[in-house]
Amino acid sequence: MIDALLAGTDLWTLATLLGLGAVTVLTRCFFFISSQPWKLPAWVARGLQYAPVAALAAVVLPEVVMSQGHLVPTWQDARIFGAAAGTAAYFLARRSTLATIVVGMAVYLPLHLGLGW
Repeated sequence: MIDALLAGTDLWTLATLLGLGAVTVLTRCFFFISSQPWKLPAWVARGLQYAPVAALAAVVLPEVVMSQGHLVPTWQDARIFGAAAGTAAYFLARRSTLATIVVGMAVYLPLHLGLGW
């Protein structure tokens, strides 16, 4: 079975995969290897609170404002209106993620499916 998995794999690829695995295990286990407890500085902990929002924006924003690698050429795009409505709902509904999704999709779907935007 292992022979079938390694068939056609050169030594360089195998060494790269093993190296990436070792680096991943080492960096994830670094906090457990240390014998002394330590605490993150306050500024790091505060900055990490914004990491999920920043990652989500980095994934969603290009999808909303770009099409085929270029900026959306027209305002008649359902994604723009859905994102704007979802953003407004987020702030008006006291930062409710569920309201953001429901309102955003409630605006997006009729425009996309009904008008073909």
